[in-house]
Amino acid sequence: MGTRLNWDEYAVAWARLHGGFDPRLATPTVAGWLRMSYRVGALLGRLRISPSAVTLVGVLFCLGVPASILWASDGPLVAAIFVLLAAVADSVDGALAIATRRSTRLGYVYDSLADRVGEALWLAAFWLVGAPGGLVVAAGALAWLHEYVRARSVSAGMREIGAVTVGERPARVMITIFGLVAAGIAGSIQADLSAGTITVVTAIWVLLAAFGFGQLLAVVRRSLRG
Repeated sequence: MGTRLNWDEYAVAWARLHGGFDPRLATPTVAGWLRMSYRVGALLGRLRISPSAVTLVGVLFCLGVPASILWASDGPLVAAIFVLLAAVADSVDGALAIATRRSTRLGYVYDSLADRVGEALWLAAFWLVGAPGGLVVAAGALAWLHEYVRARSVSAGMREIGAVTVGERPARVMITIFGLVAAGIAGSIQADLSAGTITVVTAIWVLLAAFGFGQLLAVVRRSLRG
């Protein structure tokens, strides 16, 4: 295992893998989250924990999301905690790989696959709470298309990440956590309110994802037209 990177070295390496965006220039919230991920990743590196192990733990947390709806008494609230833990694991596995110089193309594929599987499990939880199946499928399809088009555009020669749209994965994470918490609170007031609440939240996901997909397509078209 190579020498661990300090924060400034890590920021440069992270930017190289994320379209040149320097995390040190991000908003305080985003920069704080990325620095937290770096510190946790560096700690796990000292404990000789592999990035793939953290990715696997994140998937297990995601499995806990629909399982909580089925078996926990406060299902949506417990599921929201699992989503938060999965989001932390998703950020830390990449930070661990970069900070310990163990970033690989295969690891990138595993991480992307874990993200897509995780989001499918989150949306399955939405359906279990009461969101209509068609709306849930639309939300998942738009999220998948967003990531697929960006990946294919990079393969076709787009040299930057394109656009930071309103439908990015961090937005989907926040919508999921907020939606499950809101559904849990609504259900504690009246059981029937959970389904209506999660339906509204799923519709918000679809609207933001559709708008974000349009933003991304516009940037891809400008970038690859030549």
